Amino acid sequence: MSHSRTPDTVEAAARSSHRFGAAFGSRFFVLIAASLILAGPALFAPRLFYVMFAWDGIVLAGWVVDLIALPRPGELTVRRRWLTPVTLSIVSSVRVTLVNRSARLIRARIVDALPYQLRRAATEVVITVSPHAHGDAEYTVQPSERGATGIAAAYIRYQGRWRLAERWARADLDQTIVVYPDLGEGAREALFLVRSRQTDVERRSRPVRAAGRTFESLREHRPEDELRDICWTATARRGKLVTRTYELERSQPLWLVLDSGRLMRTRLGALTKLDHAVNAALTLAQVALASGDRVGLLAYGRRVEHYLPAARGGAHLRLVIEHLAHVQAESAEPNHFGAAARLLRDQKRRSLIVWITDAPDVAMLPDVVAAAAQLRPRHLVLFVVVGDPDLDRLIRLRPQGLDEMYRVAAAQEVAHRRELLLARVRASGALTIESTAGLSPAIVNAYLAMKQRL
Repeated sequence: MSHSRTPDTVEAAARSSHRFGAAFGSRFFVLIAASLILAGPALFAPRLFYVMFAWDGIVLAGWVVDLIALPRPGELTVRRRWLTPVTLSIVSSVRVTLVNRSARLIRARIVDALPYQLRRAATEVVITVSPHAHGDAEYTVQPSERGATGIAAAYIRYQGRWRLAERWARADLDQTIVVYPDLGEGAREALFLVRSRQTDVERRSRPVRAAGRTFESLREHRPEDELRDICWTATARRGKLVTRTYELERSQPLWLVLDSGRLMRTRLGALTKLDHAVNAALTLAQVALASGDRVGLLAYGRRVEHYLPAARGGAHLRLVIEHLAHVQAESAEPNHFGAAARLLRDQKRRSLIVWITDAPDVAMLPDVVAAAAQLRPRHLVLFVVVGDPDLDRLIRLRPQGLDEMYRVAAAQEVAHRRELLLARVRASGALTIESTAGLSPAIVNAYLAMKQRL
């Protein structure tokens, strides 16, 4: 996989797809059908049957001649080239090239055997290629699932100039590609990146008088300054008290914790809740890394499936993207306490924890809330719940009948219990977000606010 995340170009020579690998072309059936015109008159003039059979024989002989003249499958090469990275729900272009090394013109129909998660409709392109030349055609894909997926062969049906005969072939273009989360969302949130940098500038401009900070500058002593911050060498040179000022350390760890359990499989339109969570996590990772923070990743189901220690830099962002692309939802209940224990064990320094999940509708305290509460004594936690727009629409609905009234009342009860749950989370000292539309901007805004509190 290249650093651009565009899948590699693959090509292969064609080979016969069947033992015989030949069929009748489109014009063959037209010419055979033309002889049926004589069927009616032949009932009154039987000699016309001989004319029909002679015509059919000529057409069949022409088919044999055309079949022999067609290029052998080995004289053809098929190439598949991806023009853009393959991104969830984003249209990507694929170029198919057919190379004809024979001395005959051919007209080919190529079907690329794509899996359902890349494209729901069949991918058939038509290419006409002159002798000793090549031809191109393009089609598009719009993936509906993230992660690695395999592509099998491309199947070719090609005819000559007469279009009486047709050969069947295949090119083994087996390939595994990775469908990434929305890579462009971080760029669309450039405004938040600017605000993040402004926040860092403001933080550096406010000196902090505390030991263990990064040295910034010297200034005259003030009555409220501590004695330990006095720079005695500068005081001796200037003949008056001089105090060191310090700035807060710019870099800090940010951990993205993704719940990939059963509830995250719920679909919200074309994407699942986990897809929305992954896109938001990627956006936040891009902003945080550009701001100089170190970013770590932990995605878990029944066990921790993806773990990436906190680091910074462009190479680390590529690792984050690779891991996020392979995060898949599970059908089982997740082990929230196992994820919290892993973080407490590996991350000793105070950090920003962004925990993206979906809280179940239960009367008791959910495990995910209790697990996140275990992190509070050491870390600053942002608890993000992926909301349900259908529930919001139902709450705002004005009921027209008894059935609708019951549904609206039930939706209001669910929303009320969820609000009480989030209030308990906030009471424990964590920040909370519940959002679906605009999830990424909401998380980035909260992240900027959390940086000031850490």
